[in-house]
Formats: sequence, structure tokens, C-alpha cells
Amino acid sequence: MIIGFIFIWFVTAIGLWLTTKIVPGVNFKRSGGLWTAALVLGLINAFIRPILWALTLPLTVLTFGLFALVINAFMIWLTGKLVRGFVVRDFFSAFMAALVMALLGIIAFVLFQWMMMDEVNWIMMNQGIVA
Repeated sequence: MIIGFIFIWFVTAIGLWLTTKIVPGVNFKRSGGLWTAALVLGLINAFIRPILWALTLPLTVLTFGLFALVINAFMIWLTGKLVRGFVVRDFFSAFMAALVMALLGIIAFVLFQWMMMDEVNWIMMNQGIVA
């Protein structure tokens, strides 16, 4: 369990680092700020994001899931406010960072499946068909 937690923390830190290279309004002052931001973002995503998702579920459904990007942007913006060495200039920068993190997550999912020599199944349905 602890190995999985450390792995997710490491992957989040890499995603945040790549995001700082792509999004101009998001940066970190020192590497400790990046590691702390990854830890805080993980904790915020574990405890606060599920509550926000439940409260905004109708809006998320109405926008076909796109409002989830706004929630993720809020999580990144909040992380920037809580972590001293991690800077998020404004909410637009946080939104762009959320978009980049989402795209990086999709790419990481596909690469992980490919490295495991498995096929990528976006939707997996089990249908019981009697022959």
C-alpha cells in the first residue's frame, strides 16, 4: 500500500513538473515546493474533490463531464494557495494546468497499458450471451 502511495506521489510530481514546463502561469520556486505540491494535491484530491464532485454532479452531467476540469482546476489553484513554493498565477492558469494534467493522465494510461503488453480498453462491458 505504501509503495502505491509513493508511486502515485512520484507520478503526480512528474505531471506537475511537466505542467510547469507547458503552462506559463504555473511554476515552482524549488524542488521541495514541487514535492510538497504533489503531496498536497494528492491529499486534496483524496478528501476534498469527492465532496465537490458529489455537490456538482448535476452540472458535471449537464456539461458532459467538462465541469470536472473546473473542479480539477480549483484543486490545483487551492494547492497553489496552500503550498508556499508552488505558484499558480490565476484561475485560468490553473484551468490550463488541469487540462494538461488530464491529457498527461490519458497518455500515461495508454503508455502503461502498452508497456504491460496489453490492449487499451476504454470501455469494458461484460455481456452474458447464451449461445
